[in-house]
Amino acid sequence: MFKKRQEAILSFLGDKGIDGMVLNAGPSLVYFSGLHFHLSERPVVFFLVAGKKPLIILPALEEPKLEGLDFEVDPLTYPDDPARWQEVFTHGCASVGLRGLNIGFEPRQLRMLEYRYLRAASATTKFDSCDEAISQCRSLKDQDEVSRLQTAVTIAQDSLKSILPQLTVGLTEQEVAAELAIELYRHGSEHPLPFSPIVSAGPNGANPHAKPSARKLMEGDLLVIDWGASWQGYASDLTRTFAIGEVEPEARHIHELVKKANEAGRAAAHPGATCSAIDLAARSVIEAAGYGPFFRHRTGHGIGMECHEEPYIHGGNIDVLKPGMTFTIEPGIYLAGKYGARIEDDVLITENGSRSLSDLSRELIPLVE
Repeated sequence: MFKKRQEAILSFLGDKGIDGMVLNAGPSLVYFSGLHFHLSERPVVFFLVAGKKPLIILPALEEPKLEGLDFEVDPLTYPDDPARWQEVFTHGCASVGLRGLNIGFEPRQLRMLEYRYLRAASATTKFDSCDEAISQCRSLKDQDEVSRLQTAVTIAQDSLKSILPQLTVGLTEQEVAAELAIELYRHGSEHPLPFSPIVSAGPNGANPHAKPSARKLMEGDLLVIDWGASWQGYASDLTRTFAIGEVEPEARHIHELVKKANEAGRAAAHPGATCSAIDLAARSVIEAAGYGPFFRHRTGHGIGMECHEEPYIHGGNIDVLKPGMTFTIEPGIYLAGKYGARIEDDVLITENGSRSLSDLSRELIPLVE
């Protein structure tokens, strides 16, 4: 599997005049090699260059991780003495013939730490972003990846359903978030979670990325819960909005608008549609009702090995959706000082249309009668 992915990315890179790429610890390294490392003071760099055997520079203590790979790789290890590291990088760059080549890297991932060793080792190498080529590979999920995403969604939904009967007036946002995190792990989510659960009630719900606070749930609140699970390297990201007892008519109204916007976005998702068309479909529902200024973020983002990745669902993105792409649709309305509402689903583009991986009720469910 990894050898096929490596061949695919080299083909994409070659079409763009790029001779290969370097990857440091992160999701793309896992995707193209199956190797898991965390970012630390010890650099790890994987070299994939056309016509050359893959090479990896890594700490000597990490070499056992290379056992059992389904492709050949040349390892170059270094000791804990940082004074020795540059010579290893110089040798590695020479081994794969980096001098004078055009090499891709991930601007959002490669640190100055690794870049300085690479630059000092091969001053004539030209380094260019290869984000687009990596996105072309990673954004098209195969059946196994979709299965992992679906499991991450199922874990998340089951975890939330398990705590809903416990939610009542007087609990704090922090307490709800803590219970949800515990249930995510109990239901099988791997560590770490894709992100810490967002639990925001009443006025705090008007902040799309609110941090759970010591504020207690109160009668009449809209309660926004944004959460996700991790499963075998893939993430889910969902949001639902609930009513704490009886809420005022406008709160019900904005929730209904958000639900219709979510439906419109999902209905517009199919092969050949642009990301901007999905955004427009969802946004138009909210704008037509006069709440356009209160929908303050894009309609969605890709989801997979990272919680936020390509494709990004916003008005300026004319990228065309293809079968295998997965992303969120998450319209929201946020009224400062009052409340907010958001409904978020994880969606897969299929051969003939789209399918929501999440099916938790999107109705405004009252948690306190």
